[in-house]
Amino acid sequence: LKFIFGPTAVPALDLVDQRSVTRVRSPSGRILYQVLGSSGKLYTCYSSCHFCTCPAFGFSVLQKSESLLCKHILAVYLSQALGACQELAVSEEQLTNILLAEEEDEG
Repeated sequence: LKFIFGPTAVPALDLVDQRSVTRVRSPSGRILYQVLGSSGKLYTCYSSCHFCTCPAFGFSVLQKSESLLCKHILAVYLSQALGACQELAVSEEQLTNILLAEEEDEG
């Protein structure tokens, strides 16, 4: 994994080992992932469009094109493959609140 994903592999595996990835699902079937980062901050990841709200994703992936993904996205993919995601069922309103809270953090 380290050969393919570089320096994000080991920190991503640490997040998987710590069971830091939560799959959030609403009744309509919408799914997002929340990853508790090593800093203690919660990041929202969308595996369907390969996006994370962390600063490293914005800088290293989007701005600099130095990497294909951040450790949080890789942790999501690894957790999916290993069946190691926490599961959280939420209402549509709760999902909307999660998304709005993320937007407020960015603004």
